[in-house]
Amino acid sequence: MDTYRFRKQIHKLPGKVIHRVPLPEPQVVEGHGVRAKIGEICGECGYKHVLLVTDQTLQKLGYEQKILDSLAEVGVECTLFANINSEPNIVLIDEGRKIAMESKAECVIALGGGSVMDTSKMIAAGVRMPHLATRSLLLKFLVVPGKTLPMISVPSTAGTGAEITVGAVVTRTRGSKGSTVIVGLDVTHVILDSELTIHAPQLVTAACGMDALSHVVEGSLSDVAVYVEDAYHSLEGVRLILQHLPVVMREPENIESRLAMCRAAMYGGNAINTQLAGYVHAFAHSIGAKYHIPHGQAITLMMLPVLKFQKAACLSKYAMIARFCQLADDHADDCHAADNFLQAVSDLIITCGLDKLESPVQPADYEELTRMITADSINYSAPMTFSEEDIRRVLERVTDVR
Repeated sequence: MDTYRFRKQIHKLPGKVIHRVPLPEPQVVEGHGVRAKIGEICGECGYKHVLLVTDQTLQKLGYEQKILDSLAEVGVECTLFANINSEPNIVLIDEGRKIAMESKAECVIALGGGSVMDTSKMIAAGVRMPHLATRSLLLKFLVVPGKTLPMISVPSTAGTGAEITVGAVVTRTRGSKGSTVIVGLDVTHVILDSELTIHAPQLVTAACGMDALSHVVEGSLSDVAVYVEDAYHSLEGVRLILQHLPVVMREPENIESRLAMCRAAMYGGNAINTQLAGYVHAFAHSIGAKYHIPHGQAITLMMLPVLKFQKAACLSKYAMIARFCQLADDHADDCHAADNFLQAVSDLIITCGLDKLESPVQPADYEELTRMITADSINYSAPMTFSEEDIRRVLERVTDVR
């Protein structure tokens, strides 16, 4: 059997598998400066000592101080682990895990972007299994007896959705990346604080917003049966981003729109948990790894080429998104509504100033990229299965021919 037929036969399997993984059900607290409530939350939970994980950049900006002050006010001791300056790797996780165990931390507070979140997840899991070496935690499915240490997620960007996703991406000793699904991840609270995103550079805001958009769009298109609430959150995430990302690009200090983007990013994380992703991510992951370009930019580069290529297979779902977002009325035919949705995505990319991104893709790399994209796509339940020829045709649309 060729790989295309095999992938087509098993394309629903990832969705069935992920639905067997228990998902976090956190309490969500949102507002401007609400990370100052973390001390109160920890006090109510009865914690005596917590571990605060953040990165060096956020520490230099002093963003952790409100959390530290709030913990001190209620008498909760805190150990700070702020050595993160790269993507999660075994050395960082091992260091943080040892600090957590030595301090007898009862909770992990994660303040930062995807790297901080994933590092914190692995620390929270590793503390529960002290008999295992850190490298032994990097399994496809890491089953934690009971649950991980409780975790309070405080995302500093509105993009990855890593504050609630059960997955973590870790760089192994030899430099390769591996993804782990943590069975038993216990995220008890998500703190959506617009103050953390309000001063982000425009390029970061734009790229993170496009990443979040890819999550909720691909969630809405996924061939995975989900609860009505999860499907609604994905559609609502699309609507929020189309409405509010242009606002924060024009008005960086618009608190209402910043909070809306934080909420949409969290919905994107829920979409990853319940509906997985699709070929936008398969292409972006592979191109990002091959050419070392930021994930948000790789997502933006591949968003429209992939969405346009699969339009025929997704026509009714594109139309559904358009109608939900009021891009087309209920009487518009599906083709017209789908075109309006694609145009809205195109307009958003232009509004974000990302329409001039240079593509690194070269024809000489098609064979290698096709293998990478094919392998990555097996992790998803996409609405259609791309053949190797389909993948090449999409790559041709973004090839640098200079």
